[in-house]
Amino acid sequence: MSTDTTTKDSTEYTRALLTTAEPRRRRTDRIMAGLIWSAFALAMIPLVSLLWTVLFSGAGRMSLDFLQYSMRGIFGGDPSGGIYHAIMGTLIITGCATLISVPIGILVAIYLVEYGRGPLARAVTFFVDVMTGIPSIVAGLFAVSLFTIFFGPGARFGLIGAVALSVLMIPVVVRSCEEMLKLVPNELREASYALGVPKWLTIVRIVLRTSVAGLTTSVLLAVARVIGETAPLLVAVGVTDSINFDPSDGRMMTLPVFIYRQYSQGDAPCREGQANCVADIALQNAWGAALTLIAIVMILNIAGRLVNRWFAPKTR
Repeated sequence: MSTDTTTKDSTEYTRALLTTAEPRRRRTDRIMAGLIWSAFALAMIPLVSLLWTVLFSGAGRMSLDFLQYSMRGIFGGDPSGGIYHAIMGTLIITGCATLISVPIGILVAIYLVEYGRGPLARAVTFFVDVMTGIPSIVAGLFAVSLFTIFFGPGARFGLIGAVALSVLMIPVVVRSCEEMLKLVPNELREASYALGVPKWLTIVRIVLRTSVAGLTTSVLLAVARVIGETAPLLVAVGVTDSINFDPSDGRMMTLPVFIYRQYSQGDAPCREGQANCVADIALQNAWGAALTLIAIVMILNIAGRLVNRWFAPKTR
């Protein structure tokens, strides 16, 4: 009986030692948790402030007319203009840049992860890292210089802007996709090789299929990186107040450039008693376009989340 009691007491004492933290450790844990939550709150303050400012300043300008009309024939403080031409220009140019960048970036990432060995792979990695830090205006000047060789010094159209954005997108796609491909377990590759599957088919059916969720996120990060660029598009594409759906002919307007132009115009010179003139309409247009740009980025991220959920490997 005494032995059972001693064993029970020893078990309870051991359990108490394992489940009860020392006061110093408990205090340290609470301090670190408080610091982490404080850092999170500080990081959220500018984000929430930015979203609230854009929402508060741009919501009043949002309307169907604002989203489906262009600025063609709009002068001074006329409030009847819209951003349809800028929305379509942003989507077309960013879409063309994505079509250029994503295949190149994913193929380079596959080479670095699956095949890259020796000095060539090191050189590719080095130049990708260098391209990551290229200023956006340099990418725009490069694209303009490249197309000037073939079309002359006055060439300004959407494809030039798409090439400029692709220069900025490719290193982001390469680095992020490379990390996603490295997360695929080698056991999956070895199991495929053991069944006699060629390496290229293993990459297509196993590696890419397993990492499709991460690859989609990588592409979205690259799109979010360039969709708000102003300087390269201002240099490479120019500005226009008309709607243009052809990226290979004529200037196009994009939302970032539209925001810059409207904000730089300042107040309109309205005469006293002029009913159809709003003095600060340019600033309202800029805030409305900024809110639309944020909404487009959010929609793209939601679409990416749905793609991830649909194509991600099932774990159950």
